[in-house]
This record gives sequence, structure tokens and C-alpha cells, in this order.
Amino acid sequence: MRVLIQLRPSPDLVAAVADPGRSATTADVADGLPGVTLDPSFTPVAVPRPVPSPGGDPLSLNQPLDFSLAAEDASVLVRGEISDDEPATRVALLPTLRPDVVGVFADPVIESNLTCGGDAPVGDWHDVERLLGTSALRAEGLDGSGVALAVLDTGINAAHVARHLGRGVNLDAERSWNPAGVAGRPGEFEVDHGTMCAFDTLIAAPQASLIDIPVLLSSRTGGSALDGLLSDAVAAFAHLRTVLEAQPAESRSLVISNSWGSFSPRWDFPPGHPGNYSDNAAHPFNLVVASLDRAGADVLFAAGNCGRECKDGRCAYPDRPIGGANSHPRVLSIGGVDTEGERVGYSSQGPGRLTARKPDLCAYTHFSGSKAFGEGEPDSGTSAACPVAAGLVAAIRTQWPAARLSPSQLRSLLRRTADDRSDVGYDFDYGYGVVDPAGVIAALRRRAKRVA
Repeated sequence: MRVLIQLRPSPDLVAAVADPGRSATTADVADGLPGVTLDPSFTPVAVPRPVPSPGGDPLSLNQPLDFSLAAEDASVLVRGEISDDEPATRVALLPTLRPDVVGVFADPVIESNLTCGGDAPVGDWHDVERLLGTSALRAEGLDGSGVALAVLDTGINAAHVARHLGRGVNLDAERSWNPAGVAGRPGEFEVDHGTMCAFDTLIAAPQASLIDIPVLLSSRTGGSALDGLLSDAVAAFAHLRTVLEAQPAESRSLVISNSWGSFSPRWDFPPGHPGNYSDNAAHPFNLVVASLDRAGADVLFAAGNCGRECKDGRCAYPDRPIGGANSHPRVLSIGGVDTEGERVGYSSQGPGRLTARKPDLCAYTHFSGSKAFGEGEPDSGTSAACPVAAGLVAAIRTQWPAARLSPSQLRSLLRRTADDRSDVGYDFDYGYGVVDPAGVIAALRRRAKRVA
């Protein structure tokens, strides 16, 4: 079983791991953990310590938290494997053998959100442009200019995106990042799922700067071309924290689009086990996600394609399929509707596992757009809906950086202005409703007047 081991080594080692200008290897941090085969290709990652408000719970993601990467506070993650023979027993023994072991956590397989069925596209990306009110967004100066937009997926083929959009693409190669063992140059990967996602982000934010992070290009034994490990996402988010913190505080903006998830409990410890990912706020990746939100990043995840009417064949959870970071209270979890406003049958329904009210919103999917999968094949799944919504967020950030409108405030604004599709407000099919850019613009105008 693949695992992440959280350690608290000496402060000087923690400082070396946390400093992007220095390097530390797995052998430096954790040479010789009993019963663990360590992965030397994985660069150790610093995990910030959550610091709650007085009297608060440091493991609650539903309250204000700060995060400390100070050497005396942070911990360090390494990656390895333990025997499949009684893994829970082996995990329980490890901290007793090594006092610097804080915890051992699941490192589940993560996979792209593909879709089921062979239905034809409903409309095309120009319909999505119209529904997103891109002309009105541009009139407000909201086109993504200067906004960093990270696409964590299978890599981007920028030439394909530019050809099908009919305009240039801003690809930020310097701030892009590859997991260990993944070859390829930013913007030059094969046309696939990640290219679709990149295309869809640029419908609302054509001038955004794309950061290419091919986290799903796995090199693990037996892996497919469309899956990876959660540990690579942990490392990617650690890289993105350095991207965010390098920006001036007054203009800081980073949007992170994630069209992937963990669909099966097979790769996870069961709920209630301290190493569990799906239901565990204390899993290191869930803490890292919260720390990025606190630092000013907007994090979006696809809700998944496990809807009751038409679920993906990989969906192995009997209920509550939106789990882990896809159900995090500090991310936007995005379901899907077609260009006629109807929920697509594969869009996962709540309640979520980390917090019940998931999905948050729906955005558009199942339209003719990138043609990444061939002529006549739609951009589909919540995999398309998530980057469509991420593009809208990036457009907003053009004039409204995190210092002016925090990620929490922006999430509230998007929920409040959504086009409600039920009679009861929030529901587990549509969340708070379908994104409504006209409502967002009106709300931003009112906010600007109040603070002027």
C-alpha cells in the first residue's frame, strides 16, 4: 500500500525542506523507517501547522485558521510503500518505533473525471461564452490579464488550444512544474484531458497566464496514462504556494483548477482510521489545501462523475461520492449542467464527506469546444465544468485580487449570486445553483461603491 509519512525531524531539516532555495532528499529526512520502502524520487514536502483562533479546534476546516511553516511548527512528508499484509497494524506500530513519525496517511490513486455515455454535444463553446457573459466581463476589464491560472491535469498542448480558440495562449513555462519522473516541456504535452481543461478555462479568462502542472501523468508501476498519486498533488500544491507567495501581497491572485479525484476506497484507509483521506480533515493534503486558501489562492475541484443517473464505472463508493479535497469546505466543488441549464446525469450529488454542502455550484459542460478527444466529441464531465468555473474566477481576479476580495468572500459571492435551480435554496443536485456572471458583476459594482 502506498502511504505518506508525516515526520517532525530537527528544525534545521524542516527549514531546509520548507525553503524553495534549498534542497533536501528523502534520505536526509527519513533514512531507514522500519517496514517502509521509501521512494527516493519524491522530494520531501513541508506541511504547515494549522494554528486556530483561541479555544478553536486545529483540525476543524470550518473555522478561521492560520498556518505556520516556521521550522519549530511545520512537519515534513515523504512517500513510500508498506506491505499489503495488515497495513493498519503496520501503520499503528510505526510511531512507536520512530518517535519522529507524526502520522501515516493514505496516498490514494487520483484519476481524471471522465464521463459516461456517448451523447452528442449540447451547444458549443460560443454558447458558453454567451452564457458566461464574456462581453460584459470584458467591459468591466475582467479578462484574466495578469492572473495565474494553474491547471493540474495531464499537461497542456498550448498549440492545440490556440488553434481551436483562434487566438494566442499565455503559457507561463517558468512557473509550471512537473512531478518527479514526468518528462515533457510546459505547453507541449500530448493533446488529452489537460488540454481540454486548459481550453475551457480560457473561455471566460482569455488573457490568464496558464501554469501547466501535469500531476496526472503517472510513472507508478501499473498506472494508467490518466492517473497519478495524491502525493504528487501535495508536492504540486507546495510548489504553488511558492508561486503565490512570490507575488506582491496587494495584487496576489492564483486560481487552481483540479478536474480529478479519488473514486475508490480501495486505495484508502477506511473512514475513522487516522490515515484516511476521504473523510479526514487532518490528512496532510486537506491541510495543505486549506493553507493555500488562507494564503490567497482560489481552489476549485470537480465534483466528480458519480451521479446516480449515469455514474462513471470507476465510482466505487456506495454513497456520498464527493470526498477528500473535492468536498473541502475551503474549495469550490463544481457540478455540471449543459448549455440548456439542465443538470447532466453524471454530475455527482451531495452530501460531501468533509462538509455536507457539496457541490457548491454548477457550471457548463458537455459542449463542443476543445476537440481534444476528436471531432464531434464534447468537452464533458465535471472535468469541463470545473475549468469553466475556474476561468470565471480568474476573470474576476483581474480587478479583484485576494487582498481586495478574499477567497472566502469570493466563494460567498458566487454562491449568493448563483441562479438557484430549486425551490428550497441549496440542494444536493445543483448546490447553490448555476454560476451567474451578471449577478456577480452587479454584486462587485455594489461592493466597489461601499468601499470607495
